[in-house]
Amino acid sequence: MPTRRPLPPLNALKAFEATARHASFSKAAEELHVTPAALSHQIRGLEDLLGLKLFHRRARSIELTDAARLIYPGIRTGFESLRAAVEQLDRARQDRILVVSSSPGLTAKWLVPRIYRFLAEHPEIDTRITASTGYANFTNDGVDVGIRLSSGAHPDLHVEKLADEWLLPLCSPRLLEGDAPLRSARDLPRFPLIQIDLPGLVPTWDDWLRAVGVDGVDTTRGLRLNVADHALDAASEGAGVVLGYKLVASHDISLGRLVSPFGPELPLPGRAYHFVCTRGQERRPTVKAFRDWLFAEIALTYAKLPALPAKPADGADRHGKPQATPASMEGKKRKRA
Repeated sequence: MPTRRPLPPLNALKAFEATARHASFSKAAEELHVTPAALSHQIRGLEDLLGLKLFHRRARSIELTDAARLIYPGIRTGFESLRAAVEQLDRARQDRILVVSSSPGLTAKWLVPRIYRFLAEHPEIDTRITASTGYANFTNDGVDVGIRLSSGAHPDLHVEKLADEWLLPLCSPRLLEGDAPLRSARDLPRFPLIQIDLPGLVPTWDDWLRAVGVDGVDTTRGLRLNVADHALDAASEGAGVVLGYKLVASHDISLGRLVSPFGPELPLPGRAYHFVCTRGQERRPTVKAFRDWLFAEIALTYAKLPALPAKPADGADRHGKPQATPASMEGKKRKRA
């Protein structure tokens, strides 16, 4: 069996391939981040090793010799195969990584408390979550999936509606206890309001109070925060009553940290939660897995929420009849007696 000839050094072959491809020592040196002198030294070393001349050096150009033309196609194909093999590793690594963008409130209060379930179902996916008040730029930010509270009009993106959203009064259960509890919207002048200052947040406390016909509440006062989850944290500690997002508050509601003392809950006009990604990416296995989990998890969240609100704002039952109070119940007992 004939002895195989040892391969020349890889750096020397790279120098030859780049020089032959560019037909220029300077351009090849620039691509390989070496000096032209270093590149020429590698080429001369390869020529000495092969015992062949590879380039005809002209005044302003270089030409491949017959020997160089013979070996160049195979060497170029070999480097292209190496590059393709390395790129496969990069693609495999990228397919394992999923970058999700969501608003700070939804991220902190809804997504993060539940993401462990997605990770348990898909341990092969390395999930990255980025919280931002602005919309992610799928071209520049390296984001794969966005959860957006928006109109759903996102040209050139794949968009699916996830769920509607509502604003409703929320507070700590402690505010419903004591000598002067919060029982109806007419009690609100006695309690601090917590305001969420977000651009374009509609409806506001003023809208909600008009909807229930309650006057005498100074909405210019009270605690103001510009992040929804901070406002919910303040309300859960008894700092006042917040007009909060239903889905964002769902985890605190399920744990009993927040309750809805009365209704109504008002829908966000023209906005809902949407699943968003670059067109075509919805077919990518990691993105599809997260999309399917997301839809199932939101459906489960709403299915597990208690009936909200607990009672209408004016103290009437759901059919408009006055609710029974301890005093009225006692009066009925005396009548029966």
